[in-house]
Amino acid sequence: PESSHRGDCPICCLPLPLDSNKCRMTACCSKMICLGCMHANKIRVSEMGLKESCPFCREANSSTDEEGHKQRMKRVEVNDPVAIYDEGVFQYMKGNCSGALECYKKAARL
Repeated sequence: PESSHRGDCPICCLPLPLDSNKCRMTACCSKMICLGCMHANKIRVSEMGLKESCPFCREANSSTDEEGHKQRMKRVEVNDPVAIYDEGVFQYMKGNCSGALECYKKAARL
């Protein structure tokens, strides 16, 4: 297909798969990256002896969930709709349905 509702991988420009298990959202820049590009980045990092980093923005990967949450909140503060939606998912998983709904509404307005 030409594209999907998820858009295209910003690295290889191929349509992101409909199966959400075959792509990942990065906390640092809120980009959805296909697993092929994630795998290629891991190989590059391994071969060159580098620290693991985002394949899109090269920000160092967070080592803890708390660091990942801080990175996501930075994106939320600058009104990134993808990060706001992801924060809504996080709130819903914690059982905060009203907080999740507010995040979803804000992301939709942007």
